[in-house]
Amino acid sequence: MGLFNFLSQDIAIDLGTANTLIIAHDKVMVDEPSIVAIDRKTDKVIAVGKRAMQMHEKTHENIKTVRPLKDGVIADFQAAENMMRGMISMIFPKNRIFKPSLVMVICIPSGITEVEKRAVKDSAEQAGAKEVYLIQEPMAAALGIGLDVQEPVGHMIIDIGGGTTEIAVVALSGIVCDQSIRVAGDEFTADIVDYMRRQHNLLIGERTAEAVKINVGSAMAELDDAPEDYQVSGRDLMTGIPKQLVVTYSEIAHALDKSISKVEEAILKALETTPPELASDIQREGIHLTGGGALLRGLDKRISQRTKLTVHVADDPLRAVVRGTGIALKNREHYQALFIG
Repeated sequence: MGLFNFLSQDIAIDLGTANTLIIAHDKVMVDEPSIVAIDRKTDKVIAVGKRAMQMHEKTHENIKTVRPLKDGVIADFQAAENMMRGMISMIFPKNRIFKPSLVMVICIPSGITEVEKRAVKDSAEQAGAKEVYLIQEPMAAALGIGLDVQEPVGHMIIDIGGGTTEIAVVALSGIVCDQSIRVAGDEFTADIVDYMRRQHNLLIGERTAEAVKINVGSAMAELDDAPEDYQVSGRDLMTGIPKQLVVTYSEIAHALDKSISKVEEAILKALETTPPELASDIQREGIHLTGGGALLRGLDKRISQRTKLTVHVADDPLRAVVRGTGIALKNREHYQALFIG
């Protein structure tokens, strides 16, 4: 029995569109971009995670970089399996004598279809999982920020990831009402690329747009604690010559306005369908913001102004979901009701 326990390993995975995080041995062992680099000639994986991200948009014709997840779900089955395999081998090297029997808990968007659910399970099994449990992202996020999801108290969670924004009201170990929209971090990045092209005739790549979002991304055109202006490099569309210019946070707020409005509409729609008793809990408890999108400057204030509710940004929002997935994994018996088939 002791040998079986030694060979059996529990891991919790936040399989995100932008980043994949893995918890093993009660700590985050992997925090890497969700991307793989593949040799086109041999179909072999060259790099996974950060190393593959360094190659992204810089490859020649023999190498391609693939982001296996789109809008929170698996878009490329083979690449997803290779990526999971590569990231798991960062924790359990291939040269071990005994291959561990893996028990995985993976979090998924709440608006996922049965086919997409099957794809996640199949990818995990192909990557070496003997048992696979699925948990919905808003539920994992609620656990990760320390909420008691089993109590008869309503909590509203907004998890803004890379591919999807998950808005859910949770109570009694279940999601009472939810909205899942495919407007999130990747959409914000695309908005910045589009804005730079239209407004400045400057063509920038995805990685540069991501850096702009991190450094001067804002949900409001006026902030109390304004970030410094940011230098952006790209290709001038008029001359074809590399060019550099400076952007302000107000410009980026203008670029992101339409997408953030869609998130606000989804929040209001979720609040409209919330039962009155739970609505009074939310009025008292406020809204909890998690995911990478929660780091966007002024977003909590903007949502608060729109909903007239208090908005709390989680500590370390990027890891809230994987922390919750880890808690559910560690206490599988206790949180059995949270897992979905």
